[in-house]
Amino acid sequence: MLTALTGVYGDRADAVTVAGRSASYEQLLGAAQGVAADVAGARAVAVSATPSLETVAAVVGALLAGVPVVPLAPDAGPAEREHILRDSGAVMVGADFARRGTEGPQKTSVPVSGEPALILYTSGTTGPPKGVVLSGAAIAADLDALADAWQWSAEDTLVHGLPLFHVHGLVLGVLGALRTGSRLVHTGRPTPEAYARAGGSLYFGVPTVWSRIAAEPDAAAALTGARLLVSGSAALPAPVFRGLEALTGHRPVERYGMTETLITVSGRAGGEVRPGTVGTPLPGIRTRIAAEAGAEIGELQLTGPTLFSGYLGRPDATAAAYTEDGWFRTGDIAAVDEADGVHRIVGRASVDMIKSGGYRIGAGEVENALLDHPRVSEAAVVGAPDPDLGQRIVAFVVAEGVTGAELTDFVAAHLSVHKRPREVRFITAVPRNAMGKPQKKRLLTDEFEERT
Repeated sequence: MLTALTGVYGDRADAVTVAGRSASYEQLLGAAQGVAADVAGARAVAVSATPSLETVAAVVGALLAGVPVVPLAPDAGPAEREHILRDSGAVMVGADFARRGTEGPQKTSVPVSGEPALILYTSGTTGPPKGVVLSGAAIAADLDALADAWQWSAEDTLVHGLPLFHVHGLVLGVLGALRTGSRLVHTGRPTPEAYARAGGSLYFGVPTVWSRIAAEPDAAAALTGARLLVSGSAALPAPVFRGLEALTGHRPVERYGMTETLITVSGRAGGEVRPGTVGTPLPGIRTRIAAEAGAEIGELQLTGPTLFSGYLGRPDATAAAYTEDGWFRTGDIAAVDEADGVHRIVGRASVDMIKSGGYRIGAGEVENALLDHPRVSEAAVVGAPDPDLGQRIVAFVVAEGVTGAELTDFVAAHLSVHKRPREVRFITAVPRNAMGKPQKKRLLTDEFEERT
């Protein structure tokens, strides 16, 4: 699975760089083999996924030993950490670059198989986080499909500064580089200045990262020499898309995926890219929209070789994630262009599908309209209970020098009148998680304070 470690791409002193420290494939493999010797036979291995070469070596070492890896967020609280370790049965492990593996078989590659390779914990709407089991075969299938879609090769230098305990930063951002042979530069923190200095050809980022880069013209201009900019983990606002295009000359490619499915839909390098869309299904992936009669949007369901093996120890939850005919329920609301099959993600079914006055309205469409207003920098739209409409559209915005009435009229002029916000609330910032995804459920709770 980690082709680069076999030596097929040769070696170089700075094959992998994390937070300013570099290692060759040989050095990385040596540290990883030491880990492999320590963990052989373990049920699972937990790694505190700090942005470091040690994290990369620990993950690779466990994979070499055929032991599933459980990445832990470095800032995970005691209760979360205890639950994950207890649920997975994982033992903590670290890596030491001063030590080289001298015990046991000196493996240099990870076979592609249906056996568990990673267990990534993801929070649902209720209950503690569930362990998502991903096989080596699913990971390899996804990385090969993305390499084809993005023309990703050993000639590239991949740059990102994303957390190493999620699919985006770890699977795509580390294992992807080790499968394609591309040089990896992890910036430690994803600051505009760090991205500008890295000199990469392929850049990964979440919308928060790209928004900050678009706000720094000098940093953005440094990316003009890149080959491809990729955005994921949340929808990229159209104004940020246009800002990046104006400053870098690149139209960023968006892609769609989940922990349970890996990346399943993406724009293509060299293809037509439109803001607000995530492209078409990757090879081997089939999608469908489960919509009510006459509706253009509905739940996105899919099937293919990149799907997870199930939730660890949760057969009931695994079964509930699939339809009766075997399609995975993403819980995301989407629409597909009939002409070219390009997908557009509207939002999560639980919070982004608003049923108001008999209409089904995607929150993302209203958010994009609000973000087109020059005075609005952030927007999150939710449906609040309403005795007359069922739900009323409530917009939480970060803006200056504009009234709620003006924003309501602005949306009504850009979209259908029934999609206008019935209420606009001004806030200082949209609450987000570590990957930049809005935490909308907090907006309608007492714990969230509006701007005064």
